[in-house]
Amino acid sequence: MKCYLGIDVGSVSTNLVLIDKENNVLFSLYIRTEGDPISAIKKGLKLLKEKIPENAEVVGVGTTGSARQLAGVITGADLIKNEITAHARGVAHFIPDVKTIIEIGGQDSKIIILENGVVVDFGLNLLCAAGTGSFLDAQSFRLKIPIQEFGKLALSSKQPTIISSRCTVFAESDMIHKQQIGHKTEDIVAGLCQGLARNFLANIAKGKNIKPPIVFEGGVSENLGMRKAFEEALKEKVIIPKYNTVMGAFGAALLVKEMSPQKSKFFGFGVIDKDIKCTSFQCKGCPNQCEVIEARIDGKVMARWGDRCGKWSNLNMNNI
Repeated sequence: MKCYLGIDVGSVSTNLVLIDKENNVLFSLYIRTEGDPISAIKKGLKLLKEKIPENAEVVGVGTTGSARQLAGVITGADLIKNEITAHARGVAHFIPDVKTIIEIGGQDSKIIILENGVVVDFGLNLLCAAGTGSFLDAQSFRLKIPIQEFGKLALSSKQPTIISSRCTVFAESDMIHKQQIGHKTEDIVAGLCQGLARNFLANIAKGKNIKPPIVFEGGVSENLGMRKAFEEALKEKVIIPKYNTVMGAFGAALLVKEMSPQKSKFFGFGVIDKDIKCTSFQCKGCPNQCEVIEARIDGKVMARWGDRCGKWSNLNMNNI
């Protein structure tokens, strides 16, 4: 049975999705990256190895996410794709007529605008974490509320507190002030969700032509309070698709299946036991002084990237 593997490695989570030729999901996994993407990828592959059907053969691997290059190098990926393309492809599989995709992860947030299934515009947060999942994580930690309970608590609010949300630092100061003057915890939590939605729409989605169907995905889409906050702010129904937390990995798997590599470069599950190290050095060859990333497996240089001119990365193209 031929299978295709998608791997999405972000700052907060590492996701794996395995599909068959009919695009059925055979395996999906969402685990914490915990600041160590190499270990997270190894852990994900180990769990997949334990669950994969005996007659299954991985004939294509695609990677995406902020650590897509690293993930691609150490697994022997056939396709390394940006997050916009991967998420758009994954969502369009479930909702073909989707026009707006809101994706909020731990490190970044994005909005993708589509027409007839084609990406025509997008926006990313580049400067601040106030519109991301880490914003809610930080506040849930301060409030001593498990992030899994955050959304349910927000839904119980009758009068959400207005909290400044343009900046994480200001939001925390404002939240503390509201606590000190006696606002209920559920009202503060609901206010934080509304604030994040406002921040997203005022910054990342500013000037974008937002039309329904609107899809909300990414780890934060599990938060019931955030779903309600976006629906109230947009005055539109927000759709939560199947596999909403691993959509990037699903999209990467679909893309590599459509690419249909004749012979996969996948290193196999043996990479779990390999010694993988990633270091960097600064090239002194020109005034750019690029930081070049170097990945080694069992001491062998597998790839280098990060240079603008290709002086170092071109030397290792056959290894990628």
